[in-house]
Order: sequence, then structure tokens, then C-alpha cells
Amino acid sequence: MSVPFFYEPNIKAGASTFELSEASSRHCIQVLRMRTGGPLHLTNGKGFKFEASILSEDRKAAVVQILSFEAIPAAKRSMSIGIALLKNSDRFEWMLEKITEIGVSQIYPLNSKRSEQHRFRFDRYHQILIAAMLQSQQCWLPILHEPISSTTLMNQADQDLKLIAHCENDQKNPLQQVPPAQNSLILIGPEGDFSREEIDLALQQGFIPVSLGETRLRTETAGVVAITLLANPVGTLS
Repeated sequence: MSVPFFYEPNIKAGASTFELSEASSRHCIQVLRMRTGGPLHLTNGKGFKFEASILSEDRKAAVVQILSFEAIPAAKRSMSIGIALLKNSDRFEWMLEKITEIGVSQIYPLNSKRSEQHRFRFDRYHQILIAAMLQSQQCWLPILHEPISSTTLMNQADQDLKLIAHCENDQKNPLQQVPPAQNSLILIGPEGDFSREEIDLALQQGFIPVSLGETRLRTETAGVVAITLLANPVGTLS
């Protein structure tokens, strides 16, 4: 049986004991029925992983003993995505979960010219990222930004490699052939695609136009494909 894994943002390296949050305490003691001495792992979402055991069985404030900790290095390549908000929140949530499992570093929800109306629920989306991080046994929680306009992000982006995926019949490089960079950002538009003005602005700001394959993808599928290809580069630009 795998050791339970919990997110505790306030835990720090060097602590000998730690009081779990009410949510973690309830899950440990009431749901999992863990008892004194039971093992668990903790992460602060900033690269630290802790091995611990339960000292007290309080359902609201369980205390654990920290047995050891290690610093998990961040991924060699930082992958950020700016992706248009979707009217269907279930599809957006599915995408957040999958790109977190793959290893995305930062997520910029985009309001673009053709974006659909969307109620942005930061707390819910943040919890989805936490759950996906724990499920995939990672110790780095992706940064979720508040929604930003596509043009603002295009003007402010300073990543080493800046990419934009769009559906216009322009010359584009297959994403899998783009040389990897240590710090990259890819932009994914809404179902109606980026406007011509947005695409032109991105190109002016140094974004490289890329394609994600031969078929036209939904926004959430494009987001997953894009992060997958960035995480697993296989070629070089021709």
C-alpha cells in the first residue's frame, strides 16, 4: 500500500514536528483511519518532501514527527502555458489536471479577443493542481496566475523560448521539432483561434508560430499536447 501524500504549504525544512492542517488531519484520522506511528509523506509544493509519522490522532489538528526531508530539484526545463479560458469549466479543469501531471511550471489563463465567457474559480482550480501534483507524486506545485489578456502577456513575456500555436495557414514549425529551451512559454488560443491582430502582435514580440499536428484540436486538448511535446522534444528546427 502506498504511503499517503499531503500538501502542507507552511512546512519548512528543519522542523522536528508539524501540526497538519484541518483538512489533512481529517483525511488522515477520519477518512484513512491512520493511527499513532502511521507513516505519511508531506510536501510544501516548493521542492521539499518530508517523511513523517503521526504523533497525535487529533481529527482537526493532528501532529506528526518529521523523520527526514529531501530537496527535490526543479525540472531542468520550465514550461509555461498561456491558454484561453473555456466556457465549459469541466474541460478546463480536465486540462489543468493533465498538464500538472505532465509537469507544467506556470499557467496563464488568457482572455483573448474570441474567448468564451468563463467564471474563473481560482480556489477550485488551485485545489485541482494540488490534487494532480500529489497524485503524480511531485513536489513542485505549478503557479496558477489570475486571468490576463493575451496581448498583455505577449507584451510582457520574457521566456527564452516563446511559441504560439494557431490555426491560420501561415508557415509554422512542428512543435516537436523546435529545439528545447530551459524556460519556454506557449500560447494556445480559444476555439475560434487567436485573431489576426493577436497573431501579428505575437510575431512582433518574438513568438515562433508552431503547429501541434495535422488535425485541429480543441483548446484543452491542444494544451495537453503542447505541454507533452515540450516535455519530450525529439528533433530540431529545419
